[in-house]
Amino acid sequence: MSEETKAFEVLIVDDNAANAELLEAYLKDTPWRTALAHSGKEALAAVDSDAPDIILLDIMMPDMTGYEVCRRLKSDDRTRDIPVIMVTALTQVEDVEKAVDAGTDDFVSKPVNRLELITRIRSLLRLRHLKSELARTLAYLDEIEKDAGRE
Repeated sequence: MSEETKAFEVLIVDDNAANAELLEAYLKDTPWRTALAHSGKEALAAVDSDAPDIILLDIMMPDMTGYEVCRRLKSDDRTRDIPVIMVTALTQVEDVEKAVDAGTDDFVSKPVNRLELITRIRSLLRLRHLKSELARTLAYLDEIEKDAGRE
């Protein structure tokens, strides 16, 4: 199965059900599976039980902001490589700086453009796939060097 057709999982995190459903509808005709979380705490629990391949994360949520969710994900060795796209109506430079400081990988502004969203997801999934391939290749080369040193 190629990287383009693999059924990656996209976790959509938004406390507004209509926004979450819209993002889910935008991804309906892609090969990707979607999962929904309606709060920051729910998102962290979902990631802990079954890590998604990418996360679409709203910033303004009542129990825990997207900044805090992103910070927690990026500070954990198990989840730091999961790409996070902040989906937000916030457009001030300070908001963007806070998201970058929290560790976000990309931004999509509301109202969301479907083509832009899919393109950004595809790019980050491709990058994650390439990083994974590189890590496997480096581990393999490391094993070859260790074997050669034993001879």
